[in-house]
Amino acid sequence: MSAAVSGATPEIDPLGLPRDRIDALGRECAPRDATLADKLLKGLHRRGETDLARLSSLGSRARSHLRGRVASASPPRVVRTQTAADGTRKWLLQLDDGETIETVFIPHAGRGTLCVSSQVGCALNCAFCATARMGFKRNLSAAEIVAQLWLAKHRLLEPPHRVTNVVFMGMGEPLLNVAAVIDAIRVFTDDCAYGLGVRHVTVSTAGHVAGMKTLGEQAPVNLSVSLHAPDDALRGRLMPLNRKYPTARLLDACREYAARAGGFVTFEYTLLAGVNDSVAHARALAELLKDLPCKINLLAFNDFPGSGFSAPTGAALDAFYRTLADAGHVVTWRRPRGADIAAACGQLQRDTREAAR
Repeated sequence: MSAAVSGATPEIDPLGLPRDRIDALGRECAPRDATLADKLLKGLHRRGETDLARLSSLGSRARSHLRGRVASASPPRVVRTQTAADGTRKWLLQLDDGETIETVFIPHAGRGTLCVSSQVGCALNCAFCATARMGFKRNLSAAEIVAQLWLAKHRLLEPPHRVTNVVFMGMGEPLLNVAAVIDAIRVFTDDCAYGLGVRHVTVSTAGHVAGMKTLGEQAPVNLSVSLHAPDDALRGRLMPLNRKYPTARLLDACREYAARAGGFVTFEYTLLAGVNDSVAHARALAELLKDLPCKINLLAFNDFPGSGFSAPTGAALDAFYRTLADAGHVVTWRRPRGADIAAACGQLQRDTREAAR
């Protein structure tokens, strides 16, 4: 029985609906309107309208039928905004059930990157990540993922700041929530919504091979793989997921993804002093990745209370970088952004005490 007939409140938040699902609704609600999806996507995402009743372009009949199936959009509540010395902004967002997530905007010259969360917490327990200390609460819906970009665009950022890139590098493992992530990507890249090119969207994974296959088949955007060690023994200690998907299997999946997506894979490598930052580690990494189309992105560890790790020295980082570059690899060093407000990679951690105030 439909919500319209039963009187129940519709539960579908339209922010997370990609074009194919809107088209399916359109066949029920307005079968003669071939442009329903265009109108709904433009109204929600370009104009920032949350109430379907005010989308006059849909027509009264379509609005009436949609109201029985689709709720008004419900973006999270902004609990706290922080701005770092380098201009990075971090928002603590409270969801409808009271759970909280963090979202980060990183301004660059001529572009702006939004780092979105895909889960409340994370189940993977990587040793050097603050989010892992929270444990796992739940997956985000596609609407809750898209709402992070909706909020940044329509409520939180003033010109000249705008979002040109989205990275799934916030809280959670995106590929453990792959269906919702793919729906969100389809909204991000729809010309009537945000119009981001697939090369302006990046999904970061700790190495979930099954999810990589699904993503490559359905939404082959940029892929960033957290590696952080050149061998199974060390990677297994730092990243427990390696026990399910060992390095050799992961690298085979990366080759397949790069071939399908027609590009390369980025490997993220966080340098931990005295753990994985020696020249010997760099040589082993160079050998491991020698036949794979990739870029290696080095990061110095971003500390958080009780981490048990420390950042490498500048000399260690330089030696690691030079070793990879001399071996012929494309290698970059990502400078930390927003570390003074705990917004840098590996530092995101919801603050439930703040949300409860």
